[in-house]
Amino acid sequence: MKKLMNVVIASVCILFTVCSATAAQASEHNQAAFQNDLKAIAKDTYSYFSDYTDPRTGLTSDTVRLPNGKVEEAKHTSPTNISMYLLSTISAQEMGFISRKEAVQRIQTTLHTLNSLKKWNGLFYNWYNTDGSLKTDWGQFISQVDNSWLTAGLMTAGQSYKELYPQTSKIVKAMDYKTLYDPEVGQFRGGYDVVTGKLTEHHYGMFYTEPRLGSYIAIGKGDVPRDHWWKMYRTLPPEWDWQSQIPEGPTAEYDGVSVFEGHYEYKGVKYVPSWGGSMFEGLMPGLVLNEKKYGKNALGLNNERHVQLQMAFAKEKGYRAWGFSPAATPEGYSEFAATPLGTSGYKDDGTVTAHASFLALDYAPAAVRKNLAELRKLHVYGKYGFYDSVNVKSGEVAKAYLALDQGMIMVSIANHVKHDVIRNYFHQDPIAEKPLDLLKREEFSIK
Repeated sequence: MKKLMNVVIASVCILFTVCSATAAQASEHNQAAFQNDLKAIAKDTYSYFSDYTDPRTGLTSDTVRLPNGKVEEAKHTSPTNISMYLLSTISAQEMGFISRKEAVQRIQTTLHTLNSLKKWNGLFYNWYNTDGSLKTDWGQFISQVDNSWLTAGLMTAGQSYKELYPQTSKIVKAMDYKTLYDPEVGQFRGGYDVVTGKLTEHHYGMFYTEPRLGSYIAIGKGDVPRDHWWKMYRTLPPEWDWQSQIPEGPTAEYDGVSVFEGHYEYKGVKYVPSWGGSMFEGLMPGLVLNEKKYGKNALGLNNERHVQLQMAFAKEKGYRAWGFSPAATPEGYSEFAATPLGTSGYKDDGTVTAHASFLALDYAPAAVRKNLAELRKLHVYGKYGFYDSVNVKSGEVAKAYLALDQGMIMVSIANHVKHDVIRNYFHQDPIAEKPLDLLKREEFSIK
């Protein structure tokens, strides 16, 4: 009997081992298949930049809409769009879609144009025509956040292709961020209106929003003091009772500055809110800033929470897909969010955008894969990859491609399949190295 039991146990152990090995092989196969799917999406996505970037100037059209089979191309661009083209071109080369020679030639063309564009204190206007002329009817504005993205793209390009570094660093050095900084408040203004000759009345005060990238870069350049990092609001003060929740948390001290490390709570999960509750406010800076690696107790952890809660919000609403972020609509462009995740949350009407899923890749790859499959079922895939948005309640698709959103998709995929390649190049730049401890030291009150 004992001998029989030993045989049975041995057989079970062998079966378990075989099953475990088979499961591991299946998992590896699924991961490899997903990597291939992502690369295929990236290749389609980059074809947007190939087809709609002016070959003479290296400037990419802001938007292409395809209503009823027609092509409506918006032949103007922004500093952020230019950065998305630079970063996407590096990504395309890293994934093998174009040669290194072609990538350098493309970026060189853009750099030549950037040197010729009209600027204000080295900073770029909000809109230029793709032929390189300044739009005079609108766009006479100098944006802190848009310029910071261009700086990030230039820094990354200079590290990716060292032969370009003298040119990229010269442009970056001339971009003077202190002209947008309010030293009395310790925060950036939103920008400068060239027509009126005035800085905006509002400041970029919320920390967990997209402008934090510009704050990081400006500190690294030495344009603003390091204590600026600590003078932004993690949450607004509790006494500001108009916000969507009254935050709780301790006060900590960093570099002599008292910081209210407040948090909100949703579905029993603690998080630091963004302004509107959208995905790109929270996670877009992570395209270049390696917050997952260096901000494990603060920004990286909070990014993970926002991905988790975006999914929880969609489940609560009964939506078949998730991913809430500003995006194109059939009529134009609008702000969307998982509303509870914001201090003053943007609306939700069931509109989902693919770029939000891709921003979440490094935090929830399995969930992203499932979500992308659902989006495909909603008929949101076209020649240049995913159309910009779909309303999951009505099924209406915005058949539009935006350079901004295409860039977020492209860079997210490159970082995921090529092991942080864009982030690594960015962090090699001395400007990005200097403030690194700011990411490492902070601890949010959300554990």
